[in-house]
Amino acid sequence: MNLLRTKSIEQSIADADEPGRKLKRSLSTWDLMIMGVAVAVGAGIFSVGAKAAANFSGPAVTVSFAVAAITCALAIMCYAEFATAIPVAGSAYVFTYATMGELLAWIIGWNLILELFTAAAVIAKYWGIYLSKVFALMGADIPPAVSLGGVDLYWGAFLIVAVFTVLLVLGTKLSARVGNIFTLIKIGVVLFVIVVGFTYVKFENYAPFIPAAEPTGGTGAADVLKQSFFGFLTGAAPAQYGTLGIFAGAALVFFAFIGFDVVATSAEEVKNPQKTLPRGIFGGLALVTLLYILVSLALTGMVSYTQLAEAENPTLTTAFEAVGDTSAAKIIAFGSLVGLTTVIMVLLMGLSRVVLAMSRDGLLPRALSKTSEKRATPVRLQVICGAAVALVAGLTNVDLLEEMINIGTLSAFVVVSLGILVLRKKRPDLKPAFRVPFGKVLPVVSAVLCLYLMTNLAVETWIFFAIWLAIGLAIYFAYGQRHSRLNERFGAASSAVNGAAAADSDAGQRDSDSEDEYSRA
Repeated sequence: MNLLRTKSIEQSIADADEPGRKLKRSLSTWDLMIMGVAVAVGAGIFSVGAKAAANFSGPAVTVSFAVAAITCALAIMCYAEFATAIPVAGSAYVFTYATMGELLAWIIGWNLILELFTAAAVIAKYWGIYLSKVFALMGADIPPAVSLGGVDLYWGAFLIVAVFTVLLVLGTKLSARVGNIFTLIKIGVVLFVIVVGFTYVKFENYAPFIPAAEPTGGTGAADVLKQSFFGFLTGAAPAQYGTLGIFAGAALVFFAFIGFDVVATSAEEVKNPQKTLPRGIFGGLALVTLLYILVSLALTGMVSYTQLAEAENPTLTTAFEAVGDTSAAKIIAFGSLVGLTTVIMVLLMGLSRVVLAMSRDGLLPRALSKTSEKRATPVRLQVICGAAVALVAGLTNVDLLEEMINIGTLSAFVVVSLGILVLRKKRPDLKPAFRVPFGKVLPVVSAVLCLYLMTNLAVETWIFFAIWLAIGLAIYFAYGQRHSRLNERFGAASSAVNGAAAADSDAGQRDSDSEDEYSRA
């Protein structure tokens, strides 16, 4: 059993052209840039920043966003180098398969499924809740959930997932066009927030910029599970704010940057990927970072972080309501709804592309990788992914697993960053259109930063993550390892070699018998 066997880049590209399992190249630089903004400017800008300011960073949440953006930028450079060298669907999973072997590729693919599935389900549920808030602002009291046999059904999640599943089945370009319209609307809402928010800024709210660290006041098991893994390892008492609070805030707001690794999963559907991918990814990241920092400056300048901390679930709306601007709060509620809409679309697409890549390789059932002859989209797989996301979002308390999104993303970022070093050593002949600058330095810095942010996630998140990995390894050894197409090729090659060796042995034995007969004569 060779768990470190790798799949050649040439074979990955050849598999992407397999009849009945290939995707259509239709996306431009603009489409990719908007896709990155579409998936990033959503829950992150409307709620996560307020939570990080209230509970971890205070006004220094702008630094938290900057740290998260730098970490993301370094990792995305590595993604861009990989994607221009191996422009096929599957993102970090495919990159890892080509450099570090099948077992680690499975783990990364499994973690990507965790990231994309959990994110899609969490945000679909939030979308339904925001929809009810928008109805309430219009004077209609429509609850976000209805009770069926004692079970709360969040009907909004079913609605939005169904709509975008249909759009993605009809074609990637069509869904991208719809997404572009929604994205431009929410960028307009974000600019409104920035402009209006700065009119309420009071500079005294920025002091202290980095609040002094203070204990959370709890020592029970629940507090230990909620503290950062880094704090747990170092024996520190559960605390918030201070310098470590900036990094804890960065680990939380990293959720706002997950969209850019999803963009890399669309490499197989991009026109001229060697040029289009780097431009689209970096253009989107630059725009999103600028918007996040401006919004966080407006947010923490409008109200004190202590006032945000008093709210049970602080958001941008909390700040505008605190300064008495209820009309702006209505616009933000609408913007939140539009913002979450496009996030769900891109996550559903990314989820299906990762599963498609893994099923092409036989690690998941091959039937999942079939694409429509007419539309060149994975119809069956997209419907399965949409149904699974809708059921989990509509029927479970999936928001408890929010941080699982971040740990799945960061683990993939660590492996991709280190994978660049392996790729350069194994295939020095490759000349990708984009290369991470400064040699080995930036990929190593990227891996270290991502790993450090992982340790700033809660202890309970690491426990859930370990359980998820255990389930994934069980599936791999029970199914994936035996059905792997690479395993079949290794088996065929081994049989051929053994057959040739046996033939040589038989020929040698016949020659030996002939010599014995000759000597007896």
